[in-house]
Amino acid sequence: MRTRSLRDLRHLFLSAALLVPSLVVAQPTPKADSAKADAAKKDLPLVAARTARFSTTKATWMSLDVSPDGQTIVFDFLGDLYTLPIAGGTPTRFTGGLAFDAQPRFSPDGKRIAFVSDRSGGDNVWITTLDGKDTTQVTKGNDALILSPEWTPDGKYIVASRSGGPLGGAAKLWMWHVDGGSGIQLISQPATIKTLGAAFSADGKQIWFASRTGDWEYNAILPQYQLNVYDRATGERHVVSARYGSAFRPALSPDGKYLVYGTRHDTETALRIRDLQSGDERWLAYPVQRDDQESRAPLDVLPGYSFMPDSKSIVVSYGGEIWRVPVDGSAAAKIPFRIDADVAVGPEVKFAWSVNDSAMFTARQIRGAVPSPDGSRLAFTAVDRLYVMDLPAGTPRRVTSMDVGEQMPTWSPDGKTVAFATFADGEGGHVYSARVDGKVTPPKRLTTHAAIYSDLAFDPTGRRIVASMTNARDLVILGTGGGGVYDEQVVWVPADGGAMQVIGAANGRSGFHFTRDSTRIFAFSRAKGLLSFRWDNTDEKAIVKIVGPVPPSANVPEKQRGVRVFSREMMSHSDLDPTLALEGAPQPQPASTIRMAPTGDQAVAEVGNDLYVVTVPPVSGQVPTINIAMPASASFPARRLTDVAGEFATWSADGRTVHYSLANAYFVYDLDRAKVVDDSLKAALRARAGLSDSAKKLLAVSDSVKKAAGDTTKSGYKPYEVRVVVRVPRDRATGTVVLRGGRALTMKGQEIIDDADIVITDRRIVGIGRRGTVTIPAEAKVIDVTGKTITPGFVDTHYHAQWLQENIHTSQAWQYLATLAYGVTTTRDPQTSSTDILTYTDRVETGGMLGPRVYSTGPGVFWAEAIKDLDQARSIMRRYAQYYDTKTLKMYMTGNRQQRQWVIMAAKELGIMPTTEGGLDFKLDLTHAIDGYPGVEHALPITPMYGDVVELFKASQTTNSPTLLVSYGGPWGENFFYTHENIQGDTKLAHFMPEAWIDAKSRRQGAGTGPGPGGWFREDEYVFPKHADFVRRMIDGGARVGVGSHGQLQGLGYHWEMWAMASGGIKNYDMLRVATIYGAEAIGLQHDLGSLEVGKLADLLVMDADPLVNIRNTNTLRFVMKGGRLYEANTLNEAWPAVRALKAQPWQNLSPVKPAAGIRASEGGR
Repeated sequence: MRTRSLRDLRHLFLSAALLVPSLVVAQPTPKADSAKADAAKKDLPLVAARTARFSTTKATWMSLDVSPDGQTIVFDFLGDLYTLPIAGGTPTRFTGGLAFDAQPRFSPDGKRIAFVSDRSGGDNVWITTLDGKDTTQVTKGNDALILSPEWTPDGKYIVASRSGGPLGGAAKLWMWHVDGGSGIQLISQPATIKTLGAAFSADGKQIWFASRTGDWEYNAILPQYQLNVYDRATGERHVVSARYGSAFRPALSPDGKYLVYGTRHDTETALRIRDLQSGDERWLAYPVQRDDQESRAPLDVLPGYSFMPDSKSIVVSYGGEIWRVPVDGSAAAKIPFRIDADVAVGPEVKFAWSVNDSAMFTARQIRGAVPSPDGSRLAFTAVDRLYVMDLPAGTPRRVTSMDVGEQMPTWSPDGKTVAFATFADGEGGHVYSARVDGKVTPPKRLTTHAAIYSDLAFDPTGRRIVASMTNARDLVILGTGGGGVYDEQVVWVPADGGAMQVIGAANGRSGFHFTRDSTRIFAFSRAKGLLSFRWDNTDEKAIVKIVGPVPPSANVPEKQRGVRVFSREMMSHSDLDPTLALEGAPQPQPASTIRMAPTGDQAVAEVGNDLYVVTVPPVSGQVPTINIAMPASASFPARRLTDVAGEFATWSADGRTVHYSLANAYFVYDLDRAKVVDDSLKAALRARAGLSDSAKKLLAVSDSVKKAAGDTTKSGYKPYEVRVVVRVPRDRATGTVVLRGGRALTMKGQEIIDDADIVITDRRIVGIGRRGTVTIPAEAKVIDVTGKTITPGFVDTHYHAQWLQENIHTSQAWQYLATLAYGVTTTRDPQTSSTDILTYTDRVETGGMLGPRVYSTGPGVFWAEAIKDLDQARSIMRRYAQYYDTKTLKMYMTGNRQQRQWVIMAAKELGIMPTTEGGLDFKLDLTHAIDGYPGVEHALPITPMYGDVVELFKASQTTNSPTLLVSYGGPWGENFFYTHENIQGDTKLAHFMPEAWIDAKSRRQGAGTGPGPGGWFREDEYVFPKHADFVRRMIDGGARVGVGSHGQLQGLGYHWEMWAMASGGIKNYDMLRVATIYGAEAIGLQHDLGSLEVGKLADLLVMDADPLVNIRNTNTLRFVMKGGRLYEANTLNEAWPAVRALKAQPWQNLSPVKPAAGIRASEGGR
């Protein structure tokens, strides 16, 4: 092995030396490739390929302004700017293309228009002339959300609201000079104040605006905003409103007499007018456009509007139209318009795949892979079973024949033994060891107390094994790692077996490992970083903290993380969803794990999705914090190891190589080799610099040298990679069965087959038609379903398990049982937090875990990727296309518009069909559709929306999964159902969901139990019926939506979501199409799923009552079939092809049943 390594080293050195010149000398490029390269470098790199063409007399959320001479209106429409005569007519577009231009405002002299545009790659304030020909950029940078620009009365400055990051945050008022400069922030304290909608008093001495604390909140309780006045001379700020319905979007009349502002009255938004001299107020218009105070308000809380120059009326948009509203209370007059829209849309990114139902498949993931001390073998788990293989390309072989989960292997120092942890539902687990040196011996159990063991590590002597131990009781009660276990301890057991010794409470320490010093145990703590302590739990020493980039002000973390059963992972509810993070100063992203090298001088850290090696300084006293956001500029030598991603990092015994894995790929990163290659690269660059006679070129090359020193993602070195191929059998039904007599709603167009015969052989439908028209094989089993209704299985396009147990996996996820029992046969989880989903998917595929078809995006693509160019976006796409093999991903508010376009461009190149996070951001949602993203998750928070938005989504073929149970823009829909449905009395739900989960969701709702302060709302306060009306408009208009339950209530919650969507008036058959074939199309599986047709997989539902009569009859399931296996819906007992009962779950029947002690009713009398 050593000889081969040296030969490879020499070969790699020569190859790198030959390749280096190509990195510094320009090569000729074909014109087509050159054009693509030029496009990729543009501020907005995406090139429009489609157009949304339609005519409309109504438009959604138009911000407008009136020219100083009162003759012209300027307004925005789907990211383009138009002018319109004050009398109405046909608008004239003067900006276009993929850039999103919005919120135009006339200059005081009427010659220019200020507006917000992302044409530079991110939001900035721009100024243009009326013909759009003379356009200049006022603000600089692409790293902020900017909104609501307004001119100072003298026309010299522009004031707008600016957040600290492109994802939003508590925006502050800033002022910039129109001729340039970096501007100044007007109001900075308190840090959490959000200030929007600047409006100047007639004399220019005051700025009126709306403010609130924080950016936004779910389930908001009013008021959210109040009006403020800022004195430009003194800098003082005063609150000047106190309305329950909030007060926002102020406008002041040119004559200084009137103030108009928006507020909520009952459930509708209104405009009020205040006489500034007397202070009297009255209603001016009601109802108007519903405000956006319960979301992020990226286009302000109301669309922009304006007084006429004579101060006698305002011009405002509501109801999709433009109106002139007199201040004296007389009748409003409509200003008619007709837009012949021509909206640029990005290329189509749409793919379709077949469902693989072959007899065998390759495991998607290896976990906890660790090399033997001599580097000749690899131990890992796949499909939750322990394997060992010879390196570099041996055949993996099972270490045991046990039918339990096997996790977290660790090698003995002599390489003869592997220790590992087991786990089984209801039983807990143990620490085992197994000989892997060729001697066939059964595995040896080393512990006597069943528990949850993890983080195993042999000490350097090979005599002791350190682990964490947690009692399994709460996991039994909850059925998953979703609650509070606080008794985790650090323990050790003799390697040959014997009494376990407790070292002490874990206190958040995990990832135990050793250097060559056997007297100290090393560990990682999220709070303290890398640390070490003695065997008696004394002398704990913090060694180093490693952090990454600072997030945008929206404070969105790089990974959603579920609450795990291990106490070290306990997090608040707000940490479960990135968009729930509290306001405050952004902190650098911390490492999720750090491991010290055996030599004690370096550490490997996982930050976000990437791995870094950092030199650990030998210092005492203050613990150093090393930021590796830019490795070349870190305070100590640092190197980024990964360009795609990596996890499960560990060191070789000599500390010279780092080993890690990604999906089922295993990597070895040789630090010495990498240094040789980098040194040769830097030498070539220096030589090139020496030949340069240009100081400018010399500086540029010098900068390249500096960057190359710390970032290997652009250098010639690549780590050794091998695919670990573990072939496992797929669970497959066999035999022929006929479902006879039911009414089949096939979802093939409008087809309905009465008295149908549906013939299923093995896993697929081989015949379907009216009784007597389909050939029935003689050996077929016939099941009479007369009087029943049969539909395709439901597809949940936005499913979360909330939360699957990480690392130590459960044998059976109850979430999957509940989901399948309620008829969801296919799920797509858009953002899984961790890669554990890959192994859970494998477990379901093998039949070792019962559940629906499990598809996912894997972990989302968040801001922490810090995408710098198209090439980096391609590397990220490779993670999903070539490793996770998800076919999709979730672009989770990854950054500014430029970065988001790089993602969609790279996704198209690599055959990935991404979806996106809606983020309570209407503007963001529109740009997703304009850029051609195939999906937008969650409801667009604005309501109502009109045909313009429908036409845009139709042209872009963007599917919206509105997840109305977690409605954006108003109280969550799930609260409605919790106050109208009795899930405590639902025996079926109780059979599939742990009682603790049902109690937590339904016994009390309010502060502390959910993401927002609200728990109860008047029925007319709910926004989901308004969103449901848009669902109907989308379907009627030829656009697409999907049903996404968000995992709010496993199983039954999917039906609640359907019923909520149906409340907007959609036809029942159309609602079923949305739940089936449209869902399958949304995730690219329509060739095998979504309808009852010959050749498609036999995923179907048998209902006792007809959902066409009442959509609530979807919850009258008698049978569920997935892949040809038929289950009783109320029990999931298999009815075909086998007849067998579902195994009892350990969390069932845990209620007290008259224990010996307790209060008893006295006999006779009171």
